[in-house]
Amino acid sequence: MKRRDFVKSAGTTVFGAGLPLSGARAQNRYAKYAGQTVTFSIPAHPHYDAMVKILPEFTKETGIKIETDRLAMGRMKEKQLLEMAKPQGDYDLGSYVVMWKGEYVSKNLIQPLEPFLKNPALADPAYDLKDIIPVYLENLGMVGGPKGYLAGPGAKLYGLPYGAETSVLAYRNDIFAKHNLKAPENYTEFRKLLRVIKDKEGIGALASRGQAGHQAVHAWLLHLNPLGGSVFDDQWRARFNDKIGVEALQFLQEVVATGPAGIAGYGQGESNTAFLQGQAAMYLDSTSLAGLVNDPTKSKVAGKVSWALHPAGTRRASQSGGLGLAIAKNAKNADAGFLLMQWLTSKEQDRAVTKVGGAPTRNSTLSDADLVRQYPEFITFKEALKYSNPDWRPIIPVWDKINVQALGIGISEALTGKKTAEAALNDLVAPVTQMMREAGYKV
Repeated sequence: MKRRDFVKSAGTTVFGAGLPLSGARAQNRYAKYAGQTVTFSIPAHPHYDAMVKILPEFTKETGIKIETDRLAMGRMKEKQLLEMAKPQGDYDLGSYVVMWKGEYVSKNLIQPLEPFLKNPALADPAYDLKDIIPVYLENLGMVGGPKGYLAGPGAKLYGLPYGAETSVLAYRNDIFAKHNLKAPENYTEFRKLLRVIKDKEGIGALASRGQAGHQAVHAWLLHLNPLGGSVFDDQWRARFNDKIGVEALQFLQEVVATGPAGIAGYGQGESNTAFLQGQAAMYLDSTSLAGLVNDPTKSKVAGKVSWALHPAGTRRASQSGGLGLAIAKNAKNADAGFLLMQWLTSKEQDRAVTKVGGAPTRNSTLSDADLVRQYPEFITFKEALKYSNPDWRPIIPVWDKINVQALGIGISEALTGKKTAEAALNDLVAPVTQMMREAGYKV
């Protein structure tokens, strides 16, 4: 069975062919938990800015209260690890970054979702798991299959995507029209455009992440994949320092050289802001930017942005990543936490959060005629998902350590001029190999 078919079949496996519950039956699903409080760990992130606008409706409908604990990404993980290691922690439901899923499962910190989804007292047969964008479900939710993180034999669902993303190119259509430029179709055109825009317009060509740690790695991976590279070979041996890996890092160095000032210190937030404030003519990263671009209170470029597919290298390959939701193993109110998770990711609420600036998770939302009229970029986003790669990065339990403590440091050294691209990547082979061996990989 093909990977995508495996993911699509999960809906039938979990939910069967049940009919939607009546309004009264659905209300009964919540009655037992009315008055309970779900403590919810969430990040500072645009999608969750939108989510908090719809949360009061859940309490109004169900009687279940919600307490959110909102932290920056790095601090959020630290606190989640602390809380989930206790006999009973403070969190019932938590948002996690895709890189953490394997680590959380290997440490037995989150619960598989199948028991919840098969519980007729909790699961809504109208939910339609198959409608969730398959690559998002696989990338953010599946653990234990091929390579330990892909859909297929042995895979179990531990989370649901919420704040998922793929990569697209946003560009200033006014600047491109002024200089008679067109969106780059491939990396040859892309590289040429960087210097042309910098010279002609005098602003940054491309906004990008560059900050040491996972932000710099994310930026490099955006180029490594379409150029045909990979972090490891099929035997888990490092190949990130091969010709393609070096080429991708050299491209990122050119992005830094032609980009907004300070780009080597940018995280996702700073990269977003640079584009939104008109300091760069292009942006290649998360689809989550769309809600911000369209908000005139946060964007100086509203109405001036067009969207295109991630440029092709030797292949088209857009990223898959973002955020998901999981139930803590030691949750006090796990069932109520699941009910909130199910409600947030339902068809109705996926549309609702999208209308207030969130990122859609379902095919039905991306195809909704009213929303497509409001957000015509959804046409491009839907096409980009055809090339979204669930194996964009190796989401093994040790990946976050490699990401932050090795690759994220070495790539930053190349971006700040301390090392050449080739030297920076070659110097990382030994420490990354050692981390893999310590994690039990025979490399």
